[in-house]
Amino acid sequence: MQLTLLKGKIHRASVTHAELHYEGSCAIDANLLELSGIREYERIEIYNIANGKRFATYAIRAEAGSGIISVNGAAAHQAGVGDLVIICAYAGMDEAEAAAFKPRLVYVDRENRMTHTNDAIPAQAA
Repeated sequence: MQLTLLKGKIHRASVTHAELHYEGSCAIDANLLELSGIREYERIEIYNIANGKRFATYAIRAEAGSGIISVNGAAAHQAGVGDLVIICAYAGMDEAEAAAFKPRLVYVDRENRMTHTNDAIPAQAA
């Protein structure tokens, strides 16, 4: 059986640009791509905390250390500058791979600078 698990996540990133007339994609600071394990041109899901919209596009590399999160092309209709978003990538794996797998979770501040990383999400309390 194939399972789809969260591979990497950038949590609560601030959208810095929304470029409607740029080739569709999401430009992400290269440092954040590296930390999260998200590859350039990989399919990503973006969850907009500000308006609840969820959409898919692909990642492209922005300048390392720039803090850029630029939602481009048609996706620019889904997120505006200043919106907080969660950017996720998923991977398919078999049950044995899934049993040993740990995601790469990256948490950022309002300037999209990494504050900490983790490989698990704490259990939600009642």
